[in-house]
Amino acid sequence: MTMQELSLQAARNIHLASQGLLHKPRMQAGPQAVNDTIARMSLLQIDTINIVARSPYLVLFSRLGCYPPELLNQALMRGELIEYWAHEACFLPKQDFKLIRHRMLSPEKMGWKYRPEWMQHHAADIDQLLKHIELNGPVRSADFSAQSKGGSGWWSWKPQKKHLEGLFTAGKLMVIERRNFQRVYDITERVMPEWDDTLQGLEQEAAEQLMLDNSARSLGIFRPEWLADYYRLKNTPVKSWLAAEREADRLRQVEVATLGTMLVHHSAYSLLEKAQQNLLKATHTTVLSPFDPVVWDRRRAEVLFNFSYRLECYTPAAKRKYGYFVLPLLHKGQLVGRIDAKMHRKQGELEIINLYLEEGVKVTTGLLTGLKTALTEFALWQSASLIRLSGVPDAFRADWGQGWEMTPDSDIRHT
Repeated sequence: MTMQELSLQAARNIHLASQGLLHKPRMQAGPQAVNDTIARMSLLQIDTINIVARSPYLVLFSRLGCYPPELLNQALMRGELIEYWAHEACFLPKQDFKLIRHRMLSPEKMGWKYRPEWMQHHAADIDQLLKHIELNGPVRSADFSAQSKGGSGWWSWKPQKKHLEGLFTAGKLMVIERRNFQRVYDITERVMPEWDDTLQGLEQEAAEQLMLDNSARSLGIFRPEWLADYYRLKNTPVKSWLAAEREADRLRQVEVATLGTMLVHHSAYSLLEKAQQNLLKATHTTVLSPFDPVVWDRRRAEVLFNFSYRLECYTPAAKRKYGYFVLPLLHKGQLVGRIDAKMHRKQGELEIINLYLEEGVKVTTGLLTGLKTALTEFALWQSASLIRLSGVPDAFRADWGQGWEMTPDSDIRHT
């Protein structure tokens, strides 16, 4: 059987379609769209940096457009999502609790996320904390003050944050909501009363086989070496999984121009057929988070999109190449550039500190229009009424001026 051939752009489009980034959403998203989008990606990584909208909300915006951000926390509060260490700290569909439960039961394997010596040394205080939650209900780390007006017990000091995070990693506690983006913890038995480890639990190998399938499905098209990073798997038998899936015709080999042999997951077979008929077109332009699945594996992004990216917020300012929290720009199936941006919430202003285009990207009317619309939607979603441009290429300055004002109905007036 002759191996099917694909253009590089067709491979990119299969991946973007699998991620929900091929086309702009047709209607405003409701609660189910949030759950469906996270299920499609398998994971929604959490990060607390708030220079613009926090990453999990931004990842959803890239796919859903101007959705109400509170839908994410509402889904968590309704118990439709769970939170745990997956790629990193992530939201996952509730039904995937079985995939990560084995990690909870062996927390000593979780590295820096769990310190056995701490938990052992403070066992009495931790037991007291658990009893407090059992009797009094959910808590946040912020509920425990570092200074007390009286008493010398566990309530008067601040190791509770370490206690709570250790109990969370060990699966004794779960996150039931995010209040001002702070975790609210409750007893796992109250959050998952129907769960039974004996009847429903999976051994690590079985769980990781399902994780590999999720990873392949969410990537759509991939190289084998890209799979393990999606859930940060270590020493998992990828080769045996690949062999079984290919034997069952749940994977197909394709030859991608400039990249060589790649694999397509069976959920993307219809996308593959469209791509071969040149019917799979990318039309979406949007801003991405640095923690978007499309770019969180920096090596994958460089191979598939020729996009070299490094998060520089932890780099000293003088050594940064692009900026503190730089957002990739997706335009019709290509990563065409990046912006260093800041949301000034009190002023209702989104500042584009710098906009950089990738080498070889031509400034066309379509690019100018697409990026302007995408930035306008990005700003309006964050309740901004003004976009202020600081550093942009001359061709953008000539068309966009110093920025523009906006109204809720997306009218654009140059300033």
